[in-house]
Amino acid sequence: MIRSSSKLLLSLTNTKTKTCKACSRALLQARLGQRNLHSSTPRLNYVPIVVSPDDKGHERTYDIYSRLLKERIVFLNGGISDSLSATLIAQLLFLEAEDPTAKIDLYINSPGGHVTSGLAIYDTMQYISSPVHTTVLGQASSMASLLLAGGEKGHRKALPNASIMIHQPSGGSSGQASDIAIMAEEILRIRERMFDLYADHCLLENEGREDARGRFGAPLFLFHEIFLCSEKVVSDRVCEATGREDMVHDLLTQI
Repeated sequence: MIRSSSKLLLSLTNTKTKTCKACSRALLQARLGQRNLHSSTPRLNYVPIVVSPDDKGHERTYDIYSRLLKERIVFLNGGISDSLSATLIAQLLFLEAEDPTAKIDLYINSPGGHVTSGLAIYDTMQYISSPVHTTVLGQASSMASLLLAGGEKGHRKALPNASIMIHQPSGGSSGQASDIAIMAEEILRIRERMFDLYADHCLLENEGREDARGRFGAPLFLFHEIFLCSEKVVSDRVCEATGREDMVHDLLTQI
């Protein structure tokens, strides 16, 4: 009986040791960005590290986005959410505190996202003293197109193959009929406000504000998603210029 109990205890100990080793191996693989037991788990994103001398000539390592932040370059990449909005707003406020007169380059590649998060970024861009120069790479859709238009006039650009999409806000609600009606009124209020903002930033030559507002509030924009190529965006004054080789060169040399 004693011998059997010893064998059982030894067996349980070996099993526990193997289980711990398996857990440790899975944890290590997860930290290294390797696939673990779930084959569909993607690799972790890798952020490049660069080495750059500081003011005293000593070499320091930065992740690439921190290094670009030192050059007053920030990115809006991916869907606009509360967390992304908070990060971008913090960067804008920090750069303004560093130098209120120096420009900030904002590069946009976004499908849009939450209207309230986007308007928080927009209000910060208008609030700070530093001029914000906006450039689109890839796409600026929905709320992101308003952030493009909200950049410093004369310094809003789209690279040649960028696309810009403008449409009215969308949303949904559930609950009591009175709650649904209130939410519908709020969405309509936001839509009218966004038409005002587009009109403020996208005036054509010799065009009045009400005419510009009517252009963005036309049925074409109300009932459809409007995709604009770079040249069309310029003609509608959402931005001033399309990117060319010199602009791509300027972008690459700032990294």
